[in-house]
Amino acid sequence: MRMSTPKVLLSIPFLFAGYLSAQVKPTTATERLAVVQQRKNASAQSLLNQVSFYNVGPSIMSGRVVDMEVNPDDPTEMYVAYASGGLWHTINNGQSFKPIFDSTDILTIGDIAVNWKTRAIWVGTGEVNSSRSSYAGMGIYRSANNGKTWEYLGLPESHHIGKILLHPTNDQVAWVAALGHLYSPNKERGVYKTSDGGKQWKQVLYVDDNTGAVEMDINPQNPEELYAAMWYKTRSASNLVESGSTSGIYKSTNGGEQWQLISGAGSGFPNGEGVGRIGLAVFPKNPSIVYAIVDNNFRQPDTARKNADTSRYVLSDFKGLTKETFAALDNKKLQSFIASPRNGIPSKYTAASLKEAVAADRFPPSVIWDYLYDANTALFETPIYGAQVYKSTDAGKSWTKTHEKGINLYSTYGYYFGKIFVSPTREEKIIITGVDLLMSTDGGKKFVSIGKENVHSDHHAIWMSASKDGHIINGNDGGCNITYDDGQHWFKANTPAVGQFYAVAVDMAKPYNVYGGLQDNGTWYGSNTTRESYRWYDSGENPYKSINGGDGMQVQVDWRDNKTVYSGSQFGAYSRQTLGTPGRGTSVRPARDLGQPALRYNWQTPILLSRHQQDVFYYGSNQFHRSLNRGDSMVSMSADLTTNPPQGDVPFGTLTTISESPIRFGLLYLGTDDGNIHVSRDGGYTWNLINKKLPKGLYVSRVVASGFQEGRVYATLNGYRNDHFTAYVFVSDDYGTNWRSIAANLPAEPVNVLREDPAQENVLYVGTDGGLYVSIDGGSNYMMWNRGLPYSVPVHDLVIHPRENELVLGTHGRSLYIASVNEIRRLASDAAYREKKQKELSGN
Repeated sequence: MRMSTPKVLLSIPFLFAGYLSAQVKPTTATERLAVVQQRKNASAQSLLNQVSFYNVGPSIMSGRVVDMEVNPDDPTEMYVAYASGGLWHTINNGQSFKPIFDSTDILTIGDIAVNWKTRAIWVGTGEVNSSRSSYAGMGIYRSANNGKTWEYLGLPESHHIGKILLHPTNDQVAWVAALGHLYSPNKERGVYKTSDGGKQWKQVLYVDDNTGAVEMDINPQNPEELYAAMWYKTRSASNLVESGSTSGIYKSTNGGEQWQLISGAGSGFPNGEGVGRIGLAVFPKNPSIVYAIVDNNFRQPDTARKNADTSRYVLSDFKGLTKETFAALDNKKLQSFIASPRNGIPSKYTAASLKEAVAADRFPPSVIWDYLYDANTALFETPIYGAQVYKSTDAGKSWTKTHEKGINLYSTYGYYFGKIFVSPTREEKIIITGVDLLMSTDGGKKFVSIGKENVHSDHHAIWMSASKDGHIINGNDGGCNITYDDGQHWFKANTPAVGQFYAVAVDMAKPYNVYGGLQDNGTWYGSNTTRESYRWYDSGENPYKSINGGDGMQVQVDWRDNKTVYSGSQFGAYSRQTLGTPGRGTSVRPARDLGQPALRYNWQTPILLSRHQQDVFYYGSNQFHRSLNRGDSMVSMSADLTTNPPQGDVPFGTLTTISESPIRFGLLYLGTDDGNIHVSRDGGYTWNLINKKLPKGLYVSRVVASGFQEGRVYATLNGYRNDHFTAYVFVSDDYGTNWRSIAANLPAEPVNVLREDPAQENVLYVGTDGGLYVSIDGGSNYMMWNRGLPYSVPVHDLVIHPRENELVLGTHGRSLYIASVNEIRRLASDAAYREKKQKELSGN
């Protein structure tokens, strides 16, 4: 195997990320494994689990599928793995599914494998797609009884599993592609092998502590012959480096004991700093044929646009202009670019006025580039080659690119996809997954889209039948689709409620509605009385209604009419709309003029409607903005409230949470992704920094003003973006001057949300990446509340309905749950009742 030293990048964003990581160390495997017992204790000692949650869906939009295993003898039976929704089993072609992984300590999955002869199921935990919501796993699990019980097989530091390969004739031998930590370097990555059914593991391929194994495949005719794709990647809160010279394809001819790089110089395969994520597929009938797809991050030459549409300008046309070249811009095309609503340039400007301003030095010639270019744009506007397909006909000795024209598949974020699949019977038929779903029947020379109108975008998994050509199963961000005619027609197999909610809200209608934004599935709302059934297929009326698309984010509802809703998608693209009326609503995004510094927006930009006066709308970029007229106009009320960190290609230095005191109008708190917390006592005119006595370098997931004591405020900090999983919960009783920890016995799980019960001062609800915890004594002790839920499930948001005394739980992987809080309030307020319940629990 090839050994190398870790790559040193000298970019400012990376150095800044290193500075943060030096202070916030990744949680060790020993600490994470201790969580298993901590969680058991919090559940066993809980007085709360006599009250059960019930699921209210929705299932219509499903959630992100990462892998599927289909019974080769009976393809109506399959296992479907979701990124954070667990493992589901169907025996009726997806008409219904049963969850079989809910009893384990982790719900996030990277890959699964099934030995159909013995019925052993192997699960590699931790999604491999390296997104901002890819939770770290705990290693490998196996079941011999269809998920009734699970055996833990180790590899806790693997965090993210790309592939599990099972030996076709020896059920004791398996290989695992471990990508490793998402946000920090670690040595426990690469390829692992077991020869005793998972009791012991040997690391058989290692490159360096930033290069992990993302994919593997095997020669089914000679299982001593293996291929592995190694991927150099670093991610921090501010920057994503998704390629490097240590990325490449390795081959073993002795069962994985030794490996050789087969994609180096002279092989025909790309090599060097631009090699990103790689997918592999061996053609089983002729294993000398191997396909690979690579996310090629090498930049295209400027001449690459020669075949592009030159009838209009794109943002890159405005980079590096001089006064002379700006003056020479085509007036018609410039005017069209300025007038496009997509670009958001203030309407007062025209091509003529801008040229005049640049000529007079009122604006620099880079004015349009400066106005529109930000960290998010950097992610999408970088002119790289992107997806490329290569083929080897000599078992990896040499490689040839299969196509002449570029493949528009990844939209520059190939790190999220990177898979290729070959038909088990036709060597020229391959499918590649990305934003679109593309198929080639000529060995990759040409590709056509096979994703139709009812197939969600962003694809991750494919199965092709060996007995019926054209029978394909597809896993994507919107669940599972099945076709029998090579993608001409698809149907959905989406009965599980596995939505990945970022945020939830409620209104005051009777019955009330629940609202929420989901990963890549927009924003939806439906009644709290919803009980999912198949009746809607007959009536054509789903109980949930879509509000908008994209990645759904935060929602606010005006309780005066229960129809005025503020919602939107990633990076602050919010609008106000009236439910039941046509149109897309009115944008409620802060405006700025040309020449002013760019605003920065969090992926989940915070918004808040004041409950004191619901025409008042708050919004957070890297500044605080306020509207007194429902967002029709917004005023920037502050300077930059972050540490103004160096910028990479991921927006950083942004507001993450806003809270207003239920007691006092204009008493406001906010937190940022780089650890700042501020308070304003005058409606946002002045702000004071109040986090100096708190841990540094952590994401502020929530700041919550108390409804009982004016000076009381809670703060939760989150180290997920440093692979640091300690639970941080603090309270202050003097407006943030002094803080004390109330994390108590919470397990080492990143904290996403805290809510104070509106009726009981000492009742606190805390949602983590591992579940829901409740304290009835102000944070001195926590109990797990998970009856009716998977044993462990990521909780991103929760809200207590002030009139109905119900808690609405927004999970990131299992949609929405509701439960009554009356029992909890009685336990908190009635000491005799609490003592009685404690005796019952202990059996006395």
